[in-house]
Amino acid sequence: MGRVLIIGAGGVGTVVAHKVAQNSDIFTDIMIASRTRSKCDAIVEAIGNPAIQTAQVDADHVEELVALFNNFKPELVINVALPYQDLTIMEACLQAGVNYLDTANYEPLDEAHFEYSWQWAYHERFKEAGLTAILGCGFDPGVSGIFTAYAAKHYFDEIHYLDIVDCNAGDHHKAFATNFNPEINIREITQKGRYYEDGKWVETGSLEIHQPITYPNIGPRESYLLYHEELESLVKNYPTIKRARFWMTFGQEYLTHLRVIQNIGMARIDEIDYNGQKIVPIQFLKAVLPNPQDLGENYTGETSIGCRIRGIKDGKERTYYVYNNCSHEAAYKETGMQGVSYTTGVPAMIGAMMYFKGLWKRPGVNNVEEFDPDPFMDQLNKQGLPWHEEFDKDLEL
Repeated sequence: MGRVLIIGAGGVGTVVAHKVAQNSDIFTDIMIASRTRSKCDAIVEAIGNPAIQTAQVDADHVEELVALFNNFKPELVINVALPYQDLTIMEACLQAGVNYLDTANYEPLDEAHFEYSWQWAYHERFKEAGLTAILGCGFDPGVSGIFTAYAAKHYFDEIHYLDIVDCNAGDHHKAFATNFNPEINIREITQKGRYYEDGKWVETGSLEIHQPITYPNIGPRESYLLYHEELESLVKNYPTIKRARFWMTFGQEYLTHLRVIQNIGMARIDEIDYNGQKIVPIQFLKAVLPNPQDLGENYTGETSIGCRIRGIKDGKERTYYVYNNCSHEAAYKETGMQGVSYTTGVPAMIGAMMYFKGLWKRPGVNNVEEFDPDPFMDQLNKQGLPWHEEFDKDLEL
């Protein structure tokens, strides 16, 4: 049905490629491209499908991307490169007439700041070109928005309270490692927290608010409030929401390492001079930390990510909890990657599938919750991320 180009050959890109290759009835022609072509070739070898093409491209440069797009002529680009590169890839898609999907919103390289305004600004251009752009199609953001849309469609007249809860109860047996790109991960977690309440954003200190939350099959884990990008689009698309928050678990050892990294200046994102060379401390740190792609082999335990929702149906208050638990070991057995990469990569493939099936086609720039959630939810169960529901129980929040 379609030609797809995957940009990015990290852990998430590896999962996307595996899942795309598994669905050859939908994805008839596949290319993987990244700055280092040998990484793409290694993914193809692991999949065992020599028909998958590879290419080298620097996603910081629009002209390189356009040349690649014009050569391969994909119908859709799946962007699982760095968030810094979202805008160059979107620009190249416009110039080459290619549809677009990503898993994380744009952020500038020189400022740890997350918002959709930069990408939403492309809406009219994509609309006029007749091209679809699908934003934030990982798990959170991504499935978290689709869970919310599914709840709004089937179980609520009005959603009033939304809490997205993300627990990684896995053990990678490393003293300190991040589950995705260390630079992005540390930038995200060390920022001030923020949540939405009564029509305005409330700012908190970094990881200042926390409480234990009980996760299915895992038990209670200390969970920390932080800002996450899907909150911005969800409160916009569901204006009945009175409060929206995002919670994530962190172990004490992780937090201790993180505090030391900040205190000694290794979390800095500005350039410093070292022996006459300009280096960015957090980028140097990324080079010496374990590669998230290499964590899967000995990773045990599971993730649990879901939405806890309270609102009104037929004049009565009700609660709803929808979630997925993902085994790191099962993810590694299938794709060679750990569960955090798996939970991001599988939804990206499903979003691409929704596009090629003609179910998620809408010219312009769209967040995932703006599309029909039902066919996506159906595919989650079929593609390795089954979900579960609980009704009218204590949400703890």
